[in-house]
Amino acid sequence: MADQAPRAGFSHRTIERNVTLLGVLALVAVAIGGIVEIAPLFWVDSTVEKVDGMRPYTPLELAGRNIYMREGCYLCHSQMVRPFKDEVERYGHYSLAAESMYDHPFLWGSKRTGPDLARVGGRYSDEWHRDHLNNPRSVVPESIMPPYAFLAEKPLKAGDMRKHLATLRRVGVPYTDADIAKANDDLVLQATADADASDLQQRFPKSQARDYDGNPAVVTEMDALIAYLQMLGTLVDFKAAEAQEQPK
Repeated sequence: MADQAPRAGFSHRTIERNVTLLGVLALVAVAIGGIVEIAPLFWVDSTVEKVDGMRPYTPLELAGRNIYMREGCYLCHSQMVRPFKDEVERYGHYSLAAESMYDHPFLWGSKRTGPDLARVGGRYSDEWHRDHLNNPRSVVPESIMPPYAFLAEKPLKAGDMRKHLATLRRVGVPYTDADIAKANDDLVLQATADADASDLQQRFPKSQARDYDGNPAVVTEMDALIAYLQMLGTLVDFKAAEAQEQPK
């Protein structure tokens, strides 16, 4: 017993004093931790329970999400309702893992300078969103959010959405060949008033097609951002899901 303690101490000191050995062992430890964290993601389809109603974003919603990220909206608004009574009563049903299964990257957030937006879709009119983005204090007097009126003046330049959708399909988002081929046309169609959106709505259930920004002459960045906000939390029928969960 007396001989074991010095050997243990010597080994520990050897590791601390040998930079190369310490680096190798640290790399092994980090690699093991990384594998434990990352490996399950390769089987995410089997670990995330499917929920009826979930679908990928339309091209216009995806363009709006990109603007949402570009402007840093996720820094002040979370998109994840925690499973606590006060949060559910304020924001709605707690967030499900499946609701984020097509998100690249995730926008859950952790800071709430403003309210959570996971269930904001359909809660306010397009006009309210336009007023809020143009001058937040016109609808929320205590708001400290900066104005984003310039979005209504900037024509939407989303790039080739076919390439965007094709890239997302490579990482698991189930866009079809038709979705990719029609992506650029779908983007314009969804922001056009009185457009025939039957094909779009068949491929993207519950998608909404209309002029969002009040300016039918051009598709703007505000069109895209409002389209994205108006779909958040609207895809899953939580009442039907809860009814299925009830014991028979």
